[in-house]
Amino acid sequence: MLSDYGPLLFLILAAIAFPAGGIFTSWLFGRLALRPNNPGPVKNDTYECGVETIGPSWIQFNFRYYYFALLFVVFDVEAVFLLPWALQFRVLGWYGLLAMAAFMGVLAVGLAYAWRKNALEWV
Repeated sequence: MLSDYGPLLFLILAAIAFPAGGIFTSWLFGRLALRPNNPGPVKNDTYECGVETIGPSWIQFNFRYYYFALLFVVFDVEAVFLLPWALQFRVLGWYGLLAMAAFMGVLAVGLAYAWRKNALEWV
């Protein structure tokens, strides 16, 4: 049974090793003075996409953008769950149909709520 999880364990270790290796290498180069460290007011300034910031950096954004993104993720996950269900529909039978109907019902209630709150309006 442990041999079945070997590839998964390898992927988990690789997913941890690559970012940790980059962070460790950056730290080591900083300690050995191989990496430049020249902070200044220009480098410490807020920067995004090559455009200088105008006004304070701590402003409130409209929550609708995040709400819209969250709705996109929810319905994207729906598509991820629908494909395996559709491929195994004959094997799952009535239980699979009822389970997916309940899942789609919850998503329909969420969509109706978002629609009622005008979360889908981009104004």
